[in-house]
Amino acid sequence: MIDTESITPTECLQKFFGFDQFKGQQEEIINSILDGKDTFVIMPTGGGKSLCYQLPALMSEGTAIVVSPLIALMKNQVDAIRNFGTDDGIAHVLNSSLTKAEIQQVRKDISAGVTKLLYVAPESLTKEENVAFFREIQISFFAIDEAHCISEWGHDFRPEYRRLRPIIEAIGTVPIIALTATATPKVQQDILKTLSMTEAAVFKSSFNRGNLYYEVRPKVDVVKEVIKYVKKHPGKSGIIYCLSRKKVEELAESLRVNGVKARPYHAGLDAQTRAETQDQFLMEEIDVIVATIAFGMGIDKPDVRFVIHHDIPKSLEGYYQETGRAGRDGGEGNCLVFYSYDDIQKLEKFMKGKPVAEQEIGKQLLFETVAYAESSACRRKVLLHYFGEVYKQDNCDSCDNCKHPKTKVEATEDITLVLETVRDVKEKFKTKHIIQVIQGIVTATVKSYKHDQLDSFGKGIDDEKNEAWWNAVTRTAVLEGFLSKDIENYGLLKLTKAGKAFLAKPYPITVTRDHDYIGTDADDDDIVTAGGQRGGGADENLFAMLKDLCRQEARKRNLPPYVVFQETSLEEMAIQYPITKDELMRINGVGAGKAAKFGAPFLDLISKYVEENEIERPQDMLVKSIVNKSGLKVHIIQSIDRKLNLVDVAEAKGLKIDDVISEIESIVHSGTRVNINYYIDDVMDSDKQEDIIEYFREAENDSLKAALDELGEDDYSEEEVRLVRIKFISEYGN
Repeated sequence: MIDTESITPTECLQKFFGFDQFKGQQEEIINSILDGKDTFVIMPTGGGKSLCYQLPALMSEGTAIVVSPLIALMKNQVDAIRNFGTDDGIAHVLNSSLTKAEIQQVRKDISAGVTKLLYVAPESLTKEENVAFFREIQISFFAIDEAHCISEWGHDFRPEYRRLRPIIEAIGTVPIIALTATATPKVQQDILKTLSMTEAAVFKSSFNRGNLYYEVRPKVDVVKEVIKYVKKHPGKSGIIYCLSRKKVEELAESLRVNGVKARPYHAGLDAQTRAETQDQFLMEEIDVIVATIAFGMGIDKPDVRFVIHHDIPKSLEGYYQETGRAGRDGGEGNCLVFYSYDDIQKLEKFMKGKPVAEQEIGKQLLFETVAYAESSACRRKVLLHYFGEVYKQDNCDSCDNCKHPKTKVEATEDITLVLETVRDVKEKFKTKHIIQVIQGIVTATVKSYKHDQLDSFGKGIDDEKNEAWWNAVTRTAVLEGFLSKDIENYGLLKLTKAGKAFLAKPYPITVTRDHDYIGTDADDDDIVTAGGQRGGGADENLFAMLKDLCRQEARKRNLPPYVVFQETSLEEMAIQYPITKDELMRINGVGAGKAAKFGAPFLDLISKYVEENEIERPQDMLVKSIVNKSGLKVHIIQSIDRKLNLVDVAEAKGLKIDDVISEIESIVHSGTRVNINYYIDDVMDSDKQEDIIEYFREAENDSLKAALDELGEDDYSEEEVRLVRIKFISEYGN
């Protein structure tokens, strides 16, 4: 185990986790908790929340108690910490899944000062025997993960979370760090109040996940559309959310019969089946999980490439949390939701019979979801505004509305009318009532408050301006900061200072009409992938070999592959070609613990690969010229364009024909298309060519040895197979 108690946070970060620098506000947060201050952290999924309590726990005397809502989440976190270090006792869970003997071992390690992090469920924290034990040990601090569970306004409210403060006080007075990825201003207030942390240092990171692409599609032929989408992203990990267990089972089966490695996950399945499914997903034995929202909170898989919502979520917080499981490594993450207003009506029906206050909260949360789905404004702007953040760019270029913007309409007068109506009804009503007044609709509420006698009543009657238009106008007024929604009163509209200033001196404002999802067809080709995809810098062949090795090593240890090495680390290995332990430790995300525990087979693979392929590594290139190598590739491509004989090309450069073929292989493997048919036709008959192409069409990989074994070395030479393989890859792969 690394000695972390006499070094700085940055040194601990490098030695234990393998990173050279902190992300965002991580260092300030860590220093806050090390200074003994109550700390509140709002940080989006993938922003590095866990490190904010893991690292100070390693650096502090005693044990940090981490309250976490899911057993699966605890297990993943503990596995990850143990694999960074060398002593399994460094982190433990304490929950209902443990035997008496295991509980005794946990307590023994804590008492001996070995355990730095103890993950507990809120239910376990309240048990008398645990409270008594915790009073006897040194606790460095409490970490409350998924703190939004405290609030009734949160998307995942848990009553037991509201009892945490009294329990903590009964154990002893130590600092608290509360963390969440999804918290509106209202939920933030609830968390601070319930945990008695009103004096806490608050660290709020941007909710913006720049690598995620947001898209809403009409719910037409949705199963067919989902299957087509998944098949266009072969081999990529994805999660598909459905509201009902029945739909989960049906969609998973539909995907399976269409050749997709998918399995269902919901609370109706037994615990063993759910655990097996989750493990298969983490181990990359299946590509897609179809699930209810019961799945995902405990998943720490960084390379989920798409999250699809078959049904609209109940709240934007839930949507943000679920989409946040995509692209946690900073890579590609596509978030697609299928929307129909029928789903909203179904969700409203589900609320009937619940207490009135709960219904009001639920309806307001649904209203915000509808606003997001139907809006033609930048999705990112709408989403961030919901969390109290202003997104200042006009075009995020990574949502469907920004990629395919609709025509904007001049609407200064209509914005003014909405603001005047909000003012005239004394800022005591929601959007629906405002629109009813503007459209001249007499309801019992409008009549009882005499709002049918206002100057604005019926002023917005226009055949071309329906309810959807006035919703869009009101939404624009909110996004522009002219109106705010009273979070204490279920979304009552209030005029802001900016709104009053606009009324005093209006200026031109445009509004985009909202989407009409009724009767439209989904566009088959309108699939856009977000930024962050693997670039051309990495050696694709080596990267694939490293991924395979990572799966093998993970399987031996019964761990998910990313626990061994994350995809981003493997990618960097395929760029830097590390062949010593010191070089491996320079790779981002590879610390001393990981290098010692997992490094040997990876270094062996890379060393052999470098030798066999005569790779000029970046370290070597510092003293060697790469111009000749690059120049040779250019010369070969130009020679092929001029249809020169490849033997002549080799002789002109003092090379063997094998060397030229190797260079051409390198060119086509990098994605460049070349046409050497003129040369192949000169040296081989068409039947031979067709046989080799037919083999590669059916083969599982492009292995030369496997091809020669199958085709017969007596009938086909290595050179012939390599040439046709170039033709095949170039024509069918590039």
